[in-house]
Amino acid sequence: MDDGLNALLFASPQMREIFCVERQLRCMLQFEWALMAALESHGLAEEGSAAAVAALVDGGFVDREVLRQEAVAAGNVVIPLLRQLQQQLSSTPAARALHLGATSQDVLDTALVLQLREAVAVLQDTARKLEMALTRKVATHARTLLSGRTWLQGAPPTTLGLKLAGTLVALRRHRARLQAAAQGALVLQFGGAVGTLSVLGEHAAGVEADLAQHLQLPVAELPWHTQRDGLVELAATLGVLLGSLGKLARDLALLMQTEVAEVAEAKQAGKGGSSTMPHKQNPVGCAAVLAAATRAPGLVATMLAAMPQEHERGLGNWQAEWETLPELCSLAGMALQRSLEVVEGLQVNAARMRENLDASLGRNMAEAVSAALAARLDRVTAHELVRRATAMSQLRGTPLGEVLQQMPEVTAHLDAEQIHRLLDPENYLGSTARFLARVLGENDADA
Repeated sequence: MDDGLNALLFASPQMREIFCVERQLRCMLQFEWALMAALESHGLAEEGSAAAVAALVDGGFVDREVLRQEAVAAGNVVIPLLRQLQQQLSSTPAARALHLGATSQDVLDTALVLQLREAVAVLQDTARKLEMALTRKVATHARTLLSGRTWLQGAPPTTLGLKLAGTLVALRRHRARLQAAAQGALVLQFGGAVGTLSVLGEHAAGVEADLAQHLQLPVAELPWHTQRDGLVELAATLGVLLGSLGKLARDLALLMQTEVAEVAEAKQAGKGGSSTMPHKQNPVGCAAVLAAATRAPGLVATMLAAMPQEHERGLGNWQAEWETLPELCSLAGMALQRSLEVVEGLQVNAARMRENLDASLGRNMAEAVSAALAARLDRVTAHELVRRATAMSQLRGTPLGEVLQQMPEVTAHLDAEQIHRLLDPENYLGSTARFLARVLGENDADA
């Protein structure tokens, strides 16, 4: 992971730890220990070999600077790591069986899978917490009116609860997708030089099974050295998750604009300030989530572009994955955490929402009037009548209700009380209550 100062904004502490150099080294060494234990159980390594490797799994013996220098020449970090490990084991029985049957990609891919397993657990835990926070907000604001907005213009009313419910149900889908993608991606990689495990001969199946058991990973149907669909599916799932979180952040940030002022992020000393403008409270949580969502498509595209890998070992495209998927995980972890903080601390100004809703002087309720007239006239005529009325309301700056009551073509079908009722936003929420009951699992969800 990048250690630059800006990188601190785009990865949670948990993700930075999971994908740090030390954790990657431990996972690679864990693979070598598990392989040695499997070899020992099948008589391919002398007794005590696995214990010798186990004593070195913490990676304390590794010279990081030498490792970096030699990795550049070797093309990957496994080769110089094995050289240093071999030196540590030179006086033990393990030296003769180290890495037997495996290839560098087996080590790197399985180490990544071990890291991804931890990362997915963190992502699922944070997503669960965000789901709970959204559920609470949806229930609290089920009837908190605000203007619907299409093409960034005022539209008929909705509720804040329904707006947030969109993200809630999407998040539930994402959690299911993430679980399914993880099942496909988090499997053992073990195939040797060209995916045949030929070095192990008749012991291959047993060693493979024991290796997987030691690492608590499923055995893949086949070695997947150049079949990367599992990892790519996981990457795409993270990209879609980040897109939905970006949607939430975008909507909330728009509601936080000074001219709108319907919601705000939680106030906190030093949060959202400006280096020049003392009055500012910038939506910094939303900004971080949007930045992650903006970066995600390019990273997912890299994983997709790397899929056509040559024969039994990719040249350059496999290497392109190495930092891409960890970065996606880090961005997803950060975005989930920041989204959780924004939702939990969201300050809602219901009065301002109603004020903005009423600012159109009833013109945002034109659809309700048009629908009522269409039941008495025809749809085209009704639409044209109400279009003329709204244009006149806009021109004069008068409430739509007043204009409608001055139009004989309208009052012939609707009296003043009916017009007033049609222009009341509370009466035009349609299936909102039913939808929210369904989302919240209430008994009358299908009423």
